[in-house]
Amino acid sequence: MPSFRSFGPAAATRLALIMACVMAATTVRAAADDITVFAAASLKTAMDTIAADWTAATGLTAAVSLGGSSELARQIQQGAPADVFVSANPEWMDLLEADGLVVSGSRFDLLGNRLVLIAHDRDAAPVDIAPGFDLAGLLGEDRLAMAMVDAVPAGIYGKAALTGLGVWDAVAPHVAQASNVRAALAYVAAGEAPFGIVYATDAVAEDRVSVVGTFPETSHPAIVYPAAALTTGDSSLAADFLTYLRGDAARDVFLQQGFTVLTSKTAGRN
Repeated sequence: MPSFRSFGPAAATRLALIMACVMAATTVRAAADDITVFAAASLKTAMDTIAADWTAATGLTAAVSLGGSSELARQIQQGAPADVFVSANPEWMDLLEADGLVVSGSRFDLLGNRLVLIAHDRDAAPVDIAPGFDLAGLLGEDRLAMAMVDAVPAGIYGKAALTGLGVWDAVAPHVAQASNVRAALAYVAAGEAPFGIVYATDAVAEDRVSVVGTFPETSHPAIVYPAAALTTGDSSLAADFLTYLRGDAARDVFLQQGFTVLTSKTAGRN
């Protein structure tokens, strides 16, 4: 049974505090916000721009709550007031749909992404990511930052890729898990871990890291971001916002951030 290294003896306490803060921030809807969107942390840069553009175009405000898809899905299950959910993988949306929390017919696949290996050293040599590659040797006694490998989509995809390439068992003792993919990115950017596994779009958003390799798409399940309206919210406004996400303005933002856009204005249920 592999053990996972943390970022210090108080890591569990810090993680609990982070989760508590996320819960507090996402369970209270500000009166001035017209719509609340729960979105995967990897969407931060794009959603910040899209929310501002939505306000400029409609005069309505969108509060975007970001976090690991698993944590956001659990908050929705517990009654958090949200109108729209954009997950970083289908499974957490499947769970909410099974619970009757997704508006029928509103779900569609919005985006795709790639998985990359990043380094804190801007001059780090490229890594040939292939079956059996010696990632453990590259790490030495150092750590590999990843999102939580059994809960957060980026971590799940990363573990699947390393397993598919036959190197997971050797790398697992070096893995330091973060609460979400942007937290893993931050650890590498700050030099707390020399390497990490994140989405390609996360690497674009952080100039203190370099991409040293891209994981073969065949090494892990396809990275898909489904979006849907939630039965806990305002279905009319949610439908309008989802239409905006399928429009040209949002498409341009997603493409600039390196996402693959999987949908169009006429897209329906996936």
